[in-house]
Amino acid sequence: MRAMTRATPQTAPFGSILTDDMAIAWYRNGRWGRAEVRAVGPIEIHPAAHALHYGSECFEGFKAYRWADGSVHVFRMDRHIERLRQSARSLVLPEPDAAEVAAMVAAVVDRGRAAVPAAPGALYLRPLLFGTMANIGAASTPTDEACLIVLASPVWDYFAGGAKPLRIYVEEQATRSASRFGIVKTGGNYAAALGPTVAARRAHDVDQVLFCPGGDVQETGAANFLLIRPRHILTRSLDATFLHGVTRDSLLRMAADWGWRIEERIFSVDEMLAWVRDGEAALSGTAAVLSGVGTLIREGGEEIRVGNGVVGPETEKLRSALVAIQQGTSPDRYGWLQRV
Repeated sequence: MRAMTRATPQTAPFGSILTDDMAIAWYRNGRWGRAEVRAVGPIEIHPAAHALHYGSECFEGFKAYRWADGSVHVFRMDRHIERLRQSARSLVLPEPDAAEVAAMVAAVVDRGRAAVPAAPGALYLRPLLFGTMANIGAASTPTDEACLIVLASPVWDYFAGGAKPLRIYVEEQATRSASRFGIVKTGGNYAAALGPTVAARRAHDVDQVLFCPGGDVQETGAANFLLIRPRHILTRSLDATFLHGVTRDSLLRMAADWGWRIEERIFSVDEMLAWVRDGEAALSGTAAVLSGVGTLIREGGEEIRVGNGVVGPETEKLRSALVAIQQGTSPDRYGWLQRV
C-alpha cells in the first residue's frame, strides 16, 4: 500500500494515512457522472471554485470494521449517507443518490480490504462533497457543478494508550456555528470552533471546548456531550444548532433498550455543574465512540472535577457495549452493520 509506507495505523495520528485508492464522481450539466476508483492523489479544480470562495462543502465520517472471521462491516452507513444528503440540501449543493454513494464507499473498501485493521482498529471512511462552479461572483448563487470523493484511512484504537479523562473548557458566550447550520457537517463549523479551542488549550491545557451560548449546554467543537448516571442519560434535545451525531443516536437507542431513562432537553451550565458533583460526563463521536470527561474549566480558570476525576464506570459500560456491536463480538440487534 503506497500510502502506508511511512507509518502504520498503530502509530500515525488519526486520519493521517490513507489507503491507495479513492472513488470520485463529478456533477456537470445537471447530472452526476459515473464514479471511478483511482489512485489517491491531487485533483485539479479551478481557483474560482465555489467551495473555495463560498464554503459549499460538506463531508461525513464513519467506520468499517474487520471481524474475527475476516469479514468487513460498515457501521450505520445508511444514516451517514442520509446526513450527507441533508447537508447537501442545506448548502444547496447537488444532492448525490444514496445508492451511488454507498456503491462508491463499497468500492473503496473493497479496493482497500487488505488495509482494514483488525480490532481494535478500523477503516475510517470520509465522503467529501464540494462545489466546483468557477465563478467568484456567485455569492448568492448555488453551484451548478460539484465533486464527490470517498477517501479511506486505516486507524487504530483511539484509546491505545489507555482512556484518559478529558479536560473541557466551558465557553458560556460564543456559539460553535451559525444557529441553523450547526446541523450541517461542513468544514466551516469546525473552522469556527478551532480558534476558541486553540486559545483555550493555550490558556488552560484543555482537550476541547464545550459551547454553551447564553449558558445553555450545546456541544463541543467536534463531539456531542452527554451527562451520565447509573441508568440515566441527559443530553441536549435535537435542533438545528448542533450536529445530530450518529454515535449519540446509537448510544441513546442502546441505553433505552436497557431500560435507562433518556432525557433529551435544554439544560443549563448550572444544572450541568450540579450533575457532575457525583455524576459522569462524556463526549460521543465516531473517532473515540465515547470519551469520559474528568475536569470542566470555567472562565477565569476555575476547575470543577467531574465525579472523582476519572473515566466513570457507566461511560465505560456504554462505550464497551457499542464497540462490541461494531466489532462483531456482540449481536447487532439493530441492523446497524452492512457487510461489504
